[in-house]
Amino acid sequence: MSKKQDQLNQKYNKYVESVSPKPNYFINCLKAFTAGGLVCTASFYVQNLIEDTGVNTKTAGTIVILILVFSAQLLTGLGVFDRLVKYVGAGLIVPITGFANSIVSPAMEYKREGIVLGVGAKLFSLAGPVLVCGYSTSVVVGLVYAFMTLL
Repeated sequence: MSKKQDQLNQKYNKYVESVSPKPNYFINCLKAFTAGGLVCTASFYVQNLIEDTGVNTKTAGTIVILILVFSAQLLTGLGVFDRLVKYVGAGLIVPITGFANSIVSPAMEYKREGIVLGVGAKLFSLAGPVLVCGYSTSVVVGLVYAFMTLL
């Protein structure tokens, strides 16, 4: 790269830095922590209510997960989930609600292309790579663990 091009790049980078908004990391972390904490607290409360009816802990936990997934899907379909996430950030994306949102969003976007070529083909376009990486990592870790136990 020429010296003049390098100077232009530096000038451009300074300009971009000067006009880019500066995130407030403390407030963003506080919002995410609070939102995630509220989701977890509400989930635990609902689980306790379900357990009070005589359902065992494991089944009550499964019911709460289903409620969270359904709620996230419904809020995504209504267009509310994305607005909430813009405000609170990772507090709603990190739990299973973020996974539910990543399944429903592309399905809604491609529904006019039909069930098979639209919804079916795009259903896992966001979550698919995450699942593949997760499964692949678990296989590798499992193999390493099995190999280490043989030694």
